[in-house]
Amino acid sequence: NAEIGGLSTFSNAEIGGLMIDTNAIFGYTMFIGGINSCSKEKCFIISLLNNSKYGEFIMAFDGIVVAGLVHELKQKLTDGRIAKIAQPEADELLLTIKSPCGQHRLLISANASLPLIYLTDTNKPSPITAPNFCMLLRKHISNSRITDISQPKLERIICFTIEHFDELGDLCQKKLIVEIMGKHSNIIFCSEDGTIIDSIKHVSAQMSSVREVLPGRKYFIPDTMHKKDPLTTEWKEFSLSVNDKPMSVAKALYTSFTGISPVTAEEICYLAGIDSTLPAKEYSQDVLFHLYTQFTIYLSAIKEGRFEPAIYYDKQEPKEFSALELTYLSAYEKRLFPSVCEILRTYYSERSLITRIRQKSVDLRHIVQTALERNRKKYDLQMRQLKDTENRDKYKVYGELINAYGYNVPEGAKQMEALNYYTNETVTIPLDPTSTPQENAQRFFAKYNKQKRTFEALTQLIRETKDEISYLESIQTSLDIAMTEDDLAAIKEELSETGYVRRKTVRKKIKLKNEPLHYISSDGFHMYVGKTNLQND
Repeated sequence: NAEIGGLSTFSNAEIGGLMIDTNAIFGYTMFIGGINSCSKEKCFIISLLNNSKYGEFIMAFDGIVVAGLVHELKQKLTDGRIAKIAQPEADELLLTIKSPCGQHRLLISANASLPLIYLTDTNKPSPITAPNFCMLLRKHISNSRITDISQPKLERIICFTIEHFDELGDLCQKKLIVEIMGKHSNIIFCSEDGTIIDSIKHVSAQMSSVREVLPGRKYFIPDTMHKKDPLTTEWKEFSLSVNDKPMSVAKALYTSFTGISPVTAEEICYLAGIDSTLPAKEYSQDVLFHLYTQFTIYLSAIKEGRFEPAIYYDKQEPKEFSALELTYLSAYEKRLFPSVCEILRTYYSERSLITRIRQKSVDLRHIVQTALERNRKKYDLQMRQLKDTENRDKYKVYGELINAYGYNVPEGAKQMEALNYYTNETVTIPLDPTSTPQENAQRFFAKYNKQKRTFEALTQLIRETKDEISYLESIQTSLDIAMTEDDLAAIKEELSETGYVRRKTVRKKIKLKNEPLHYISSDGFHMYVGKTNLQND
């Protein structure tokens, strides 16, 4: 899709149709120049993480999250029968499964920008005519039984083993394989011997030189980076893998082992108490063995099925999610959830809501930011003008001293010296040689009075400007914490009343259903916090 700086092969992250090299994702800066063309998006600059040991990451749907998901699905769906198969979207399946523990809906999405799989209570409307892939699945596995759900190594792959009767009444097995791999996500239906029957996305040799995903081809997991299974790795293999790579120890971890994301690698380094940004060669074998021990202990929870699904919040905004604890994110508020499915539903629905609200608040943010920048510039100018009036009292003293001692100043003098009776110091006063002492005194008094009036006026204006800046900053805060359309409507109403937003038509004021934030203190007091200034009033 794009030719960037003469390079053509990038991997693992897709942003606006542009593939970005993973070297730039974790603690490195990458300058990208010479963009000639890219799909849908014109030339733009991509800002990546730098200068932060624990920067903000968009949490990957990594192998550990998939392991937690597989653990839950096995408990709830094993021995369940597939009662209904629907394909609401071109790259999405919705399976209704009746298992011994109840009926469940399983949503599987192979969307390139947001691949997902989780249990949901929500049904989605399907097209009147079912797509071919959906019809094929209905033909083969409708009313069939799920006998096993597995994850090969710690890959982002979930394999459903399905048992059913064929046309001759013989019992046979099929496999529905869900690959959660960003742009390369897919849902592949295979026979028992691994032959691909069909897939929700066809991948030809022209599209990928690594693997074809077409009917009749053999299914295999591409191993382009030669990653190892972290659950079976021994110390010697771990040491060689980490030491052989001339990169930071955290990056060596997530590029050497399947299922390990940058965030997980950072957590393992944090638990081991080492600097993740240094290369492994900087550490002794004893330190690396300690790292391996923490690596093994942390991942042992996967083997034992001890998952701790949680979302990490920055105030009200979800920042990360994980299936195992992330202790290095102690600055964030951790909220535990009973299942991985629930954190996926919650995290992506809340992120979607925040994104949608921020998109709808763009116009209001632009109005507030423009007004804020204008007032800050005005404030700086007023402060500079105010500084020019600091010496106003000097001119008053000059005028008084000329009136007191000017009688003995010779005609045409350019200056006079006099004792300042306020400070008992001798001062030199500049004079206009073409004017009389009285006229010089009047000139200094006029200058003093002008600067005095300017000082008084500027003091009031600066106070008003400062109040205006504080007010606009409070509106920015209101926009930041706005979580519903009613919140945005209330902010817009406030800006209309203060004159920042012009009402298109005069209409009756609508009462908004917008409640303030409510908290209860540790000693039982109820506290209400307005989301806007009007609500606080």
